[in-house]
Amino acid sequence: MHPPKRPVAVSALTALAALLATTIADPAGARSRGEANRDDYAQSSRPAGAPLLAVVSLNDQRVTIYDAEGKVLRAPVSTGQTGYETPAGIYSILEKNREHYSNLYDDAAMPFMQRITWSGIALHAGVLPGRPASHGCIRLPYRFAEQLFDLTKMGMRVVVVRDDMSPVDFAHPALFKPGPVRPEVALASAASPPSDAMDRRSMRLGVPPADAGTPARAQTWRQIAAAKVAQAEAAAKSAEEARRAAVRARADAARLTKDLRMAEGARQRAEAQLRDAERMLEGARSPEATQKAEEIKAKATERLTETQAKLDALKTEAQPKIDAAEAARAAANAAEAARVAADKEVKLAEAKMAPVSVFISRKTQRLYVRQAFQPIFDTEVAIRDPDTPIGTTIYTALSYANDGKDVRWSALAMYANGAGPDAASAPSSRRGGERKAEGAATDAGAAKAALERITIPQEAIDRINEVVSPGSSLIVSDEPMSAKETGKGTDFIVLMSGEPQGGIKSRPRRSPYDGYYGDDRRYRRSPYGGGLFSFW
Repeated sequence: MHPPKRPVAVSALTALAALLATTIADPAGARSRGEANRDDYAQSSRPAGAPLLAVVSLNDQRVTIYDAEGKVLRAPVSTGQTGYETPAGIYSILEKNREHYSNLYDDAAMPFMQRITWSGIALHAGVLPGRPASHGCIRLPYRFAEQLFDLTKMGMRVVVVRDDMSPVDFAHPALFKPGPVRPEVALASAASPPSDAMDRRSMRLGVPPADAGTPARAQTWRQIAAAKVAQAEAAAKSAEEARRAAVRARADAARLTKDLRMAEGARQRAEAQLRDAERMLEGARSPEATQKAEEIKAKATERLTETQAKLDALKTEAQPKIDAAEAARAAANAAEAARVAADKEVKLAEAKMAPVSVFISRKTQRLYVRQAFQPIFDTEVAIRDPDTPIGTTIYTALSYANDGKDVRWSALAMYANGAGPDAASAPSSRRGGERKAEGAATDAGAAKAALERITIPQEAIDRINEVVSPGSSLIVSDEPMSAKETGKGTDFIVLMSGEPQGGIKSRPRRSPYDGYYGDDRRYRRSPYGGGLFSFW
């Protein structure tokens, strides 16, 4: 008997599903459709540290990931097609969702989504045909997108450039470095004197321990945070010890409390027997009955005396332990409250160590500061030759140096010529074979010249030095921050005005802070499909 024939439509759907599954499970399967090596990516031989910077090259259709020690990952990408171009500019990761679906494009899947604008541009896994093909998003190879998703943190800088650029190690006295906290803040935050535990914690963090004779104003947030962590560890230890003591005291008191209840019951029964005997004596009508009732009363009285004596003895023994249990419970509650308070202080201190972003715009002649996506302050700056372009350069703090007294920096320019876009390197849609092996190295001389044209008020420098830490950045640009994209829940978003911006212009700026997510939908799959390879 021959098996029944399947309908053609069902067979076609089955074949399509198998093809898609093969493409994900075996990236080489895509090569037969002209997508050669589009799921291949390179990684350094050393273990990757926390990524600090992603550089997406539009003309080279690739992304390079950098940590504090340099390049760690590189992969091909597919950015926005004509009319929906991914805008060259400066972004950061605003949101991460492992499973995400588009609301604009048939509920298309966007695995390992990492949002860089609230209007809907993101990095995510998708099909890579070897050319710009999305509606503004940056598609990544599936395996690479998954690995990157697991490595990155919110706030990581994403820079979209026309031609690939690479950062260079950079040092300049104008760059920020960890400085002392303002006296009024430090005195409130470092009231507790240093302890041996704090010093040991400081050594583990690589922070020089605060000298007991050093005034609070000489402490950095890093030292304050280390002290607060040590205090929290001590408070947690004390809370655990108090909890155990309370448990032991409660157990001791509980045993005696049980004995007390039994003794109280025995005394009550003896009292009942005595009352019965007294009623019997009152009701006696003969000498024999009276004598018997008196004997029963005497025994009941003796029993009551015995039970009362035992109860009194138990109360004498138990009361101190009951009081001790109550005191231990109160101490445990107080210790737990101290632990909670210490944890809050740690969070507050560590929040001050979150990477800070500083943006200087030649167009507005102002300096702006944000931390953890929240605006901190802004102020005027002086820029020499304000009518002359200064270019766009991103300076990134890589790691602590000199025992935490300084930080290492890198510099990344948006354009090889330093100043900005020009006709000689106009945007293109290269189709393989034309991609450069490596991006152009940032011109350190141009990065130095840009800094030396800027004069920042000393008060602003001091405030920034309080909170600068690895992951912090300084952006210097001819451009203003994007008024459309920079807002609540974002870092600075800076768009290059001389570049196509179709991927931004086609999208309304919406965010969860507006009460609506705009053009995307999270954790929802359409009943009508929407596959892995989105058109986003």
